[in-house]
Amino acid sequence: MMHSDRNWWAVIVGGSSGFGLAAAKKLAAHGINVCIVHRDRRSAMKKIEPEFDQLRKSGAGVLTFNLDGLSDDGRTRVLDGLGEKLGNEGRVRLLLHSVAFGNLKLLGPYPGSDVPAASREKIADEAGISKERMNEIISNAFAEGYDAFYPLVDDASDYSNSQFLESEDFSRTLHAMGYNVVEWVQDMIGRDFFAEDARVLGLTSEGNSVAWKGYAAISAAKAVLESVSRAMAVEFAPQGIRSNIIQAGITDTPALQAIPGSHRIRAQAALRNPFGRLTTPEDVANVIYLLCLDEAAWINGALICADGGERIG
Repeated sequence: MMHSDRNWWAVIVGGSSGFGLAAAKKLAAHGINVCIVHRDRRSAMKKIEPEFDQLRKSGAGVLTFNLDGLSDDGRTRVLDGLGEKLGNEGRVRLLLHSVAFGNLKLLGPYPGSDVPAASREKIADEAGISKERMNEIISNAFAEGYDAFYPLVDDASDYSNSQFLESEDFSRTLHAMGYNVVEWVQDMIGRDFFAEDARVLGLTSEGNSVAWKGYAAISAAKAVLESVSRAMAVEFAPQGIRSNIIQAGITDTPALQAIPGSHRIRAQAALRNPFGRLTTPEDVANVIYLLCLDEAAWINGALICADGGERIG
C-alpha cells in the first residue's frame, strides 16, 4: 500500500475484465484508488461482482459504474460521482482507456485460402494416406493445442461472408477505441481532476500494423488512438500530463476471443514469442503500474511494447 497516503485515483474505462481489471487489481494492491467504468449485462455481473468485492477488500477506494462510458451522459455521471470522492485532496494519477468495443466484420467476401488444403494433400500423398484422413489428423492436432499446425487448417469458416463493414461501423469503432480517450481527458482537465504529474494510457496491439482479417475497423481505430496520444503528449504536457500507448502482446482475453480466427492468432503468437507463451493481463498490468511511478515521469509520447519480445520473434 505504498501510495495510500497520496489519495491517488486511477480511472479505468473498460475495467471489468482483461487488461483493465488486471490493472485495477495491481493498482489497488499498491494503494491507488480505482474508479472502474464498464458496461456489462446483468448475467455477466455474476462473475464480475466477486472480482470487484476482492478489490474492495484490498483497502483501496473502489468506485464502479456500469453504464455507457462512451456517451457524454455516461461520462458526466462518472465524473460527477468521482468528484464527490476526490473532494479537495484526491487527484487522478492515471486515466487508463481499455475499451474493447469495435466492429469485427470483413471488408468484403473472403473465400478462404487454397494453401492449407494443397499443403495437406501433399503431405497425405507423401505419407500414403487419404487426404480425408490427413485433414482429420491436422484438425484434431490443432484442436488439441499443437499450435504449429495452424497454417495447415482451413480458415474460410472463421469469417462471416454475409455482413461487411459499413461507414457507421467504422465511425462507431473509431470513436470508441480511437478518440473517446480525448473526451475523457478534456472533461477531467476542465474539472481540475488530474494530479500535477498525471498519466494517460491507451492500449494497442500488433494489429496496428499487421492485417488481421476482420480487424480493419479496429486497426484504423488503433492508428487514431496512437495519433491522438502523441498529440496529447505534446499539447497537455504543460499541464503535467504524460500520454503513452502500451502495445500488448497477444493475450487470451474476451476481446481477443471475439476476433474471427483468434485461435490462429494465439497459435502464431505462442510460437513466435521468445518465452514460448502468450502475454497475460498481469504482464501488462505490471507495466501500467510501472508507468504510474514517479521514476516514469520522463516517458511521454511513447509506444511501449509489453509482449515479451513477441513482435521480433
